[in-house]
Amino acid sequence: MKNSILLFLLCGTFIINSSCSSTNRLTMGVTQAPRISIPSNVTKIGIINRSIPSEENNKLDKLDKVLSLEGRNLDKEGAEYAIQGLMDELSRDGRFEVINIADVDDQRKGLGVFPAALPTDVVEEICRTHGVDLLFSLEFYDTDTTPNYELTTVNLPNNLGINVGIPGHRLTLNTLIENGWRVYDPTTKTILNEYIFNDFLTSIGEGVNPAKAFEAIVGRKEGVLQISNTIGVDYGLLTRPINVRVARDYFVRGTNNFKIAMRRARTGNWDGAADLWAAELNNRKPKIAGRAHYNMAIINEINGDLEKALEFASASYSDFETRLALDYVNILRRRIAEKQELEAKFDQLSR
Repeated sequence: MKNSILLFLLCGTFIINSSCSSTNRLTMGVTQAPRISIPSNVTKIGIINRSIPSEENNKLDKLDKVLSLEGRNLDKEGAEYAIQGLMDELSRDGRFEVINIADVDDQRKGLGVFPAALPTDVVEEICRTHGVDLLFSLEFYDTDTTPNYELTTVNLPNNLGINVGIPGHRLTLNTLIENGWRVYDPTTKTILNEYIFNDFLTSIGEGVNPAKAFEAIVGRKEGVLQISNTIGVDYGLLTRPINVRVARDYFVRGTNNFKIAMRRARTGNWDGAADLWAAELNNRKPKIAGRAHYNMAIINEINGDLEKALEFASASYSDFETRLALDYVNILRRRIAEKQELEAKFDQLSR
């Protein structure tokens, strides 16, 4: 009985708090600037592979492959697949010519760790030699496989063709795929982006003995190569604008107009809601007028007029001290800057 009373009180408190909230939340789709912002003057991109072992590191790399159960060529092929994925994605963009720069032997590392960044004079020399405006680099790529062995029961057909369970072996190979990238800008002598990403592949085989269990692991290499290609594609996608859902709070209390506007907004009639908020812009109560200005900023963002939204949000905070408005002003300023960046890129693409 006591538990029932407590549950009732908790539920009642939740309902009261929810019903008395002065705001509701909406979500909307917005376009954000890419994580890797490529300068508008870039028309040709070069890609280099620093993950290949240099001569002095080659012996260490061979030893690592023996100790980690890797084929000697798996890292090399995986890195090539990753670079191909990046090349394909950047080429699909349509803005750039993309070339794979092969002869950078003196910049190879191949130790499976993030190396020191290339010196700016080296970046400039590579870009000048190959006529590229920007340099993408696979800084490192490494696969590391951990085996897990256990006894199990395997099903095999007997002389009558009936599957029977017999003692056997299960081998699980957990392969970690590690990689790191950088983007060098020779013009500004800066690193536009640094990125480290790990992925995993689990392969399982069973057999009557450990050797048969290992043979039963089919397609592990193909799986590693496919994941590597996808890693390159995903890195290329970081140069594209992204569509995301964002949340915004808007005021639903203050006057009867706010209550009616809330119901209109819930039915998707945002223009009708805006008419009622606009009617409260000159309300004699600063709190009400501030909320109306804030909500008008929301409706203008929904309609894509970010500059007008910023005007209303700024007035809501500066003239009426609406606390929510200051954070919203900063959000809108970032969105305007991102919009201008996107427009510059679209202008470049349409030339």
